[in-house]
Amino acid sequence: MRGLSEKIGAIAPSATIEISNAAKRMAKEGIDVIGLSIGEPDFDTPEHIKEACINALRRGETHYAPSAGIPELTGAIAEKITRENGFFAAQDEVIVTCGAKDAIYEAMEAVVNPEDEVLLLDPSWVSYAPCAQIAGARVRHHALDTATFQVDDTLLEAINSRTRMIVVNSPSNPSGAVLDADSLGLIADVCRDHDLFALSDEIYEKLVYGKSPVSVASLPDMAERTITVNGFSKAYAMTGWRLGYAVAPRPVIRRMEKVQQHTISHPTTFAMFGAVAALRGSQDCVEDMRREFERRRDYIIPAFADLGYATAPADGAFYAYVNVGGDDMATARSWLEDAHVAVTPGTAFGTPGWLRVSYATSIENLEEAISRISTL
Repeated sequence: MRGLSEKIGAIAPSATIEISNAAKRMAKEGIDVIGLSIGEPDFDTPEHIKEACINALRRGETHYAPSAGIPELTGAIAEKITRENGFFAAQDEVIVTCGAKDAIYEAMEAVVNPEDEVLLLDPSWVSYAPCAQIAGARVRHHALDTATFQVDDTLLEAINSRTRMIVVNSPSNPSGAVLDADSLGLIADVCRDHDLFALSDEIYEKLVYGKSPVSVASLPDMAERTITVNGFSKAYAMTGWRLGYAVAPRPVIRRMEKVQQHTISHPTTFAMFGAVAALRGSQDCVEDMRREFERRRDYIIPAFADLGYATAPADGAFYAYVNVGGDDMATARSWLEDAHVAVTPGTAFGTPGWLRVSYATSIENLEEAISRISTL
């Protein structure tokens, strides 16, 4: 058909959503599928957050808001970053977006030019490359050592005159790995030496187990060249609220705001009041969810080891990244069709031979999934 965008046509659909949709189709047919493919907490949004949103609706917070977000929320985010992440953030260095994914896309639109390269550290989340491609950039992949999932000196070989941005994701989706001080230091050195931006996706920062993730922007001279992306979906079980944010130097935020003004205008006004309550209210709900995810991790990782599968370091997020070797696409199909367990192939993340297994579900579901997989 003539007249359709070749750029968009060349972009692959989201593998995680495709697998989830396939599992839902099977479920509609009456098949009992255990869905371990989607990255969504299985908890409800905490009550105090929902109440803040409902109260905002009742008092009429249903109209247009500033394109960068309501002042109550941009202020709360700036305070949170300054308090928790080790670097100062001014309120006008914050933009609220329709999910962290939207922040990533807008950041790439704001920074990269056609033919610039965005460097991804594989395994990397499935939407980084499409966001860069939609923004007109080229994508270069750099494979991490799958023994450690850390960065080493081979990163230097991936840098060229067209490189403009390095995407950092710690804790990682899909591996669950948390980058150590040496890895982050090397990334910072490369960014400073080659005048690059770092896009630091920290959406899983609250879901860590025995480690302390570090914000890239907190490293010396990195706040001026880092776009820190975060959101409310994972830590506060607010996936359907579609609220994320970015913190970056003012010139970057102003360009992101232009993109937002001409696309979504701004996130839903009354929903943003719920996000204020999330940041300024009790964090006990976050810790309760983190502990439950840790309990599930402590079951699923040894369970895969008992089946003979090695896994990536699961120090954060809520994924077991399982080394199945060989054709991961075929293995994922077999697990879905024969065991009725839905997982995501590692090929989608740039690492064939692996499967991402989400443990954002009950222990009972995880036990049943392991039982089914063990019969294959």
